[in-house]
Amino acid sequence: MQTLSSHGQFITRCDLNYDIAKELREFDKTKAGVKGLVDSGVTKIPRIFIHPPESLHGLSSNANSTGLQVPIVDLGGCQDSRRRDITNCIREASEAWGFFQINNHGIPLDVMDSMLEGVKKFHDQPVEVKQELYSRDGSKRVRYFFNGDFFRSKAAIWRDSIVFDFQDGVLEPEAVPPICREAVLEYEKHMAELKMSLSELFSEALGLGSDYLSGFECMKSEIVAGHYYPACPEPELTLGTVNHTDLSCLTLLLQDHHGGLQVLHENRWVDVVPVKGALLVNIGDFMQLVTNNKFKSVEHRVLAGRVGPRVSVACFLSPGGMQKTKPFGPIKELLSEDNPPIYKETSLMEYVTYNKSHHPGGSSALSHFRISDSK
Repeated sequence: MQTLSSHGQFITRCDLNYDIAKELREFDKTKAGVKGLVDSGVTKIPRIFIHPPESLHGLSSNANSTGLQVPIVDLGGCQDSRRRDITNCIREASEAWGFFQINNHGIPLDVMDSMLEGVKKFHDQPVEVKQELYSRDGSKRVRYFFNGDFFRSKAAIWRDSIVFDFQDGVLEPEAVPPICREAVLEYEKHMAELKMSLSELFSEALGLGSDYLSGFECMKSEIVAGHYYPACPEPELTLGTVNHTDLSCLTLLLQDHHGGLQVLHENRWVDVVPVKGALLVNIGDFMQLVTNNKFKSVEHRVLAGRVGPRVSVACFLSPGGMQKTKPFGPIKELLSEDNPPIYKETSLMEYVTYNKSHHPGGSSALSHFRISDSK
């Protein structure tokens, strides 16, 4: 395994001797990820992780100072008399925040805890074990890697990930590492059930029939990502995840107790305080597009922390299979003379391709797909 080097100094963009692409390639070849770097005993972060000052603005936990809190929606009773109240809460949270937490969602606490533990166990393995799955090939159904937009970002992020791609059908059990196989497959089974329930609730929150989004096929596929954020010796210089919006229709996030996730609301960063047993739901760009701006996809980020590791599991719900090339536009039943279409039709594949080539930092590419005369 190659030796990991550490650099503590801040390197400005005008330093002609600094070849960030070269250093990124060298680090990527180690296949050790951020965990390997931390295990090597670094006390200062390498300069490839140091973000420019504009990206680090307001980099602090501020939940107590804003007085704002991400809404919590109780799904208990969603099959009986509380259903209308629940869909109203989902609609209000999706319009005002684009983020909300849900409890009483039907996933047992032990299943959630096992999933978090399974992800942690995978990342805690020796590099020699994990590197067999290390890849930047997006077509691989299971892959481990460090920093998704590695060669397009201004700086690397302090995070390792393992991805399980369920979008083209059932993932063969043998493809999942043995150390987390049982936890991953059991968790995904519950995710598939929750996806169907949320599809109905979101359909009704839009004023449509409960089976509308299921038939629309905009949330058919699932990609599950297990993120690992090691403790960082200089968290003020880097980020766990940069400011970004999700490209999916919907993202369901399970996070441990460490916190660090923030959502941008009314131009202020608000901490998403972990709630034991709850899941976080956030609206993605594609949902904003098909709802014609009714539901909002908003920026969020993850801070690096001195205490860790922080572990989270994101389940991205999007069009999958043949639907990835299918054109989607604003839902016609939501349109009227007073609410004309804001976006032109696009496929998930086209949207993702454009986003990666023109918005490598993770910001939304929705403006490119706006109809020019829309207000």
